[in-house]
Amino acid sequence: MREKETAEKIAFLVSEAGGCAYYVGGYVRDRMLGIESKDIDIEIHGIEEKRLAEVLSDAGRIYSKGAGFSVYGISGCDLDIALPRRESKNGRGHRGFDVFSDPYIGEKKACLRRDFTVNAMMENVLTGDILDYCGGLDDLEKGIIRHVSSMSFSDDPLRVVRMAAFCARLGFEPAEETLRLSESADISELPRERIEGELMKVLTGSERPSVFFEILKRIRKLSFWFPEIEALSGIPQNPEHHPEGDVWNHTMMVLDEASKLRADAWYPEGFMMVALMHDIGKSVTTFTDEDGRIRSIGHEKCLEEVRRAMHRITGEKKLISYVVNMTALHMRPNQLAKFNSSQKAINRLFDSSCSPRDLILLSKADFLGRADAPDYAPTEEYLHRGYDSFCSIMDKPYVKGEDLIAAGITPGPEMGKLLKSAHSMRLAGMNREKVLKELGISDNGKGH
Repeated sequence: MREKETAEKIAFLVSEAGGCAYYVGGYVRDRMLGIESKDIDIEIHGIEEKRLAEVLSDAGRIYSKGAGFSVYGISGCDLDIALPRRESKNGRGHRGFDVFSDPYIGEKKACLRRDFTVNAMMENVLTGDILDYCGGLDDLEKGIIRHVSSMSFSDDPLRVVRMAAFCARLGFEPAEETLRLSESADISELPRERIEGELMKVLTGSERPSVFFEILKRIRKLSFWFPEIEALSGIPQNPEHHPEGDVWNHTMMVLDEASKLRADAWYPEGFMMVALMHDIGKSVTTFTDEDGRIRSIGHEKCLEEVRRAMHRITGEKKLISYVVNMTALHMRPNQLAKFNSSQKAINRLFDSSCSPRDLILLSKADFLGRADAPDYAPTEEYLHRGYDSFCSIMDKPYVKGEDLIAAGITPGPEMGKLLKSAHSMRLAGMNREKVLKELGISDNGKGH
């Protein structure tokens, strides 16, 4: 591993210059847990910044990564090399700090400025010795996320979100005192990109992403960033189809089922996001009919609610478009399978989807995300057969605009209508020659 070799070379050069290099943060934590980590962070103690740049130049071409934060990289190598830092609170929130480097702060004080005990360990790059001033090894063994400092934890509301995220990603429990401290934090002032960043790490890296939301719900921190998800708590469902309880329970179960399938998704980030968002329409459509049945008619059409929820946490247009499209269609695959619908109906559904394969995966997660879910294999086989047939049809030659131009049809509204009709016939299984005939055009481009 080039990063490891480069880190050791840097540590040797630093040692010769009178300093000491340590692995810090998540890299040390993950090594202790037996998890392979590609993100290597090194902290250099005992060398002034100007001298450090000279030392690093012997390891490769260096460049600055963090303006004002004394963070460096080596070209062609994924390493973060930093000096220890001090912070001085100068305002509210995550950004309300003056930050400056201090190569002589000392190892203990450097550890005490970190967020959680499991992230506050240091490992000497050359000797492998572990420095653990905050009880991180003990909390790792117990599976606990615990804050290092009550003061610094309260100063930075992002640490509340990271606490929930680490619990979900590592399968740990939060310390009770950390939960209590989190209840008073105001996470509404955090930048949207920081919320999105932590959320995406959870959705793409946790086996049980539901833990993230369960913890935020427990400390009452859902209302600003995820009000539509919070609103699902207490929304009833038909117990015949959803014995697991309310829409919140179902959504959390779907999210965890989706995590088992995301590796097969074309767009894993979008796939996990739609697993979270797919039923938010139920909070505004659920009612009990005159026969006493709980119904949520049209919840999949509440797309403005989906857009609003998505725009709050991301500006990524591709992601928003994907989630809206998949939400609108999420019920259809299982409905088609239930009624053994025609291939034509399957073709139309998959043609309207931005990712038919992901739609099948979402339908599976939605189906299995409930208590006592029956065997999904027959439905899955039906959908995959339909998808294979759809792909076969779509791979065959079809009528294009150039065919209509060759027949003397000028580009415009008439051509648009003809192409739309041609596409409908294609989805119905007609080959190119038959479609041309139905349109009154011969295969040599001449009209009849």
